[in-house]
Amino acid sequence: MYYTGFADEAAGNIDEQIRATKEIGWENIESRGANGANIHDLSDEDFDIVYGRLQDSGVKVNCFGSAIGNWGKKIDEPFDSSLAEARRAIPRMQRLGTKLIRIMSFAVLPDRGPDDQMEEERFRRLRELQKMFSDAGLQMVHENCSNYGGMCWQHTMKLIENVPGLKLVFDTGNPVFTNDFGKATPYPKQSAWEFYSHVKEHIVYVHIKDGCWDYEKQQVVYTWPGEGEGDVRAIVKDLLKSGYDGGFSMEPHLAVVYHDPTITSPDEIRYRNYVEYGQRFMKLVEDVR
Repeated sequence: MYYTGFADEAAGNIDEQIRATKEIGWENIESRGANGANIHDLSDEDFDIVYGRLQDSGVKVNCFGSAIGNWGKKIDEPFDSSLAEARRAIPRMQRLGTKLIRIMSFAVLPDRGPDDQMEEERFRRLRELQKMFSDAGLQMVHENCSNYGGMCWQHTMKLIENVPGLKLVFDTGNPVFTNDFGKATPYPKQSAWEFYSHVKEHIVYVHIKDGCWDYEKQQVVYTWPGEGEGDVRAIVKDLLKSGYDGGFSMEPHLAVVYHDPTITSPDEIRYRNYVEYGQRFMKLVEDVR
C-alpha cells in the first residue's frame, strides 16, 4: 500500500507539487496538471522540464490522471482527441516508469435514459484504448466519475464485462453527488459503500475524496477524509482487511483552511490544504487498521 495524490491541488507548478509531496513524506504524485497543462498535453519542451524536476527530486509519477474519455468528451462525436491523448501519454508514461492511467467512459448523453447510452460504441472505444495501453505494458483504470460508467455500479460492471483487461480506480467521494441511475426515478444519490461492494474485486487503485450533499442548495460540500458521506473509513478498513496493496490517491477539492485564519494567501491555502489532507488521511489509516 502506498500514498499519492493529485498534487495539482497543492500547486500548479511542478516544483511546488514536489515540495508538498515531500513535506507529507511521500514519494508519489498522480499527475493530472503540471505547469499549465495536463501531463499528456504539455509540449515536449515543457514535459522535459517536468521530467527533469521529478528525476532530480526522486519523486515518481505513479498514475497519469488523463482526460481520456472524460466528461468533456461526447460519445456521439469523433474519437480522435482521446486517441491522440493516448498516443501522447504512452511514451511519456514509459519514460517516467508510470504503469497506471486513469480514463473514463465518455460523457452521459443527457437527452437519453440510462439504458440508451450508445453502450456498444463506448465498449468499442475502450477496447481500442485498452489494447493500446496493454500492448505498451500499461494498465488502464476506469474512474466512477461523471461518465457512463459512473452512472451506477451496474454500468461499471458492464464495462468490466465488455472490455477485457480493464481495471478500476474507485473514487470514494463521487457517489455522494451522483444520481444512482440503477434505481427508479426520482434517482437518489449513490451509496459509496454499495457501489464499492459490487465492484471491489476489480479495484486496483483508489481516489480519496469525501463530502456531503446539500439538498437545499443542491450541491456537494467537500470535507476532510472520513468526515463526509463517502464511507471512507469503512471502505479503507475493508480494503486493508482484504489485503489491498495499491495506492490511495488524495483528491481533496477543498478550497480553504477553515481553522487557520492566519493563512491568507490563496496559494498558501491551497498548498496547506493538500498537505493537511494527506496527513489526516494517514491518521485515518492508522485508526482503522
